[in-house]
Amino acid sequence: MFPVLFRIGSFPIGTYGLLLTAGFFAALWLAQTLGRKEGISREHISDLAITVLLAGVVGSKLLMIIVDLANGMNFREVFDLGYLRAGGAVHGGIIGATAAFFWRVRRLKLPLARTLDCLTPAVALGQAIGRLGCFSAGCCYGTACSLPWAVTFTSGDAQNLSGTPLDVPLHPVQLYTFLANLLVIRRRSRFAGQVSGCYFILEGIGRIITEHWRGDLDRGFLLGIPWLSTGRLTSALFILFGVGLLAWFGRRRAAVAA
Repeated sequence: MFPVLFRIGSFPIGTYGLLLTAGFFAALWLAQTLGRKEGISREHISDLAITVLLAGVVGSKLLMIIVDLANGMNFREVFDLGYLRAGGAVHGGIIGATAAFFWRVRRLKLPLARTLDCLTPAVALGQAIGRLGCFSAGCCYGTACSLPWAVTFTSGDAQNLSGTPLDVPLHPVQLYTFLANLLVIRRRSRFAGQVSGCYFILEGIGRIITEHWRGDLDRGFLLGIPWLSTGRLTSALFILFGVGLLAWFGRRRAAVAA
């Protein structure tokens, strides 16, 4: 585990940021490849990718700020430059990116369901690579684990940056999530829009399950209820949204076939 690859003066170059960048370009490549098969131009895919990226960054930071303010952090801490360099809350990023996607697709007059199915596997790939960044940085760490695949973090940088417990075997939750993201990259469907609906459902279910092994407190809890984390709340909304997409696109397919 190498949270900091090297430093330029006092400025650290982190593995997390590098892998996030790699994840974006890998996702862009996959989206362009799938878009070409659907007759969607590289320019439109690139336009959407940049829109989704920027909205995702803003959304992840915004949800992180909201959660931390709700948990008692003061404004000075929240808007500190070091704090804002954190990756943010991934579900906030997905919410922001999804909203921006729908807006941009409408402006570009692209086929909604087919375009959504091109970008969804790409988003899942980017997420998967990003989770490797989490693992490298030691953030989003798990609870104590006695299983053979437990991981032990030893980097002082990880503890300083993310509060990661050192020299304690933990559940590799980041790798659990990495594997869950890989499951939705496969693109087989019976109708346009099905891939995207299934992604939101699986993302929600996967997060609800993996939250059981999360040991960090950054994700926040609601109403003082130990099992009601912010991630579980957004996951429930994702599942409902995914079911809604399947119902909507399924009805459209049935109407065209009738």
